Amino acid sequence: MGALAATLYDYVLALHIMSVVVAFGFVFALPIVYYVAVPNDPRSLPLLHRVEYTVERLLINPALLVLLLAGAYLASDGNHWSEFFVQWGLGVVIVIGAIVGSVMIPTAKRAEQTAARDLAAADGGQADPSKEYLALTRRLNLVGSLLGVLVLITIVIMTVKP
Repeated sequence: MGALAATLYDYVLALHIMSVVVAFGFVFALPIVYYVAVPNDPRSLPLLHRVEYTVERLLINPALLVLLLAGAYLASDGNHWSEFFVQWGLGVVIVIGAIVGSVMIPTAKRAEQTAARDLAAADGGQADPSKEYLALTRRLNLVGSLLGVLVLITIVIMTVKP
């Protein structure tokens, strides 16, 4: 069966999978970005945090909406609403969206401001991160890691459909 013979369900399933890749690809790459940037130019920290929360606002949140809508179509088309994997997926999308909006974006904005303040206080010298900045980045790393694990667990659940 060729691509033209695919059903609407097949295309929506592809859209559903693509939205996962779009939403979370950057999330898994972000630690590497910081690992490379921070030792090479600590002055990049404010910009990196701005990139982080901008990606969350303009890429992750819209992709979560597409993921939710495509998933709702797939669940309705296949009459799967009562199945665990659908309920799990729905719950996870809501939880991730809520955490991104209430924890990740505000914390990244605060980290941007704090890093800029710490750099300005150094007045061109060696800028040691403040305790406040370190606490903010610990929160970003911990919550971001937990969200990443939740995404991976969800992919397993959606694949094996227990």
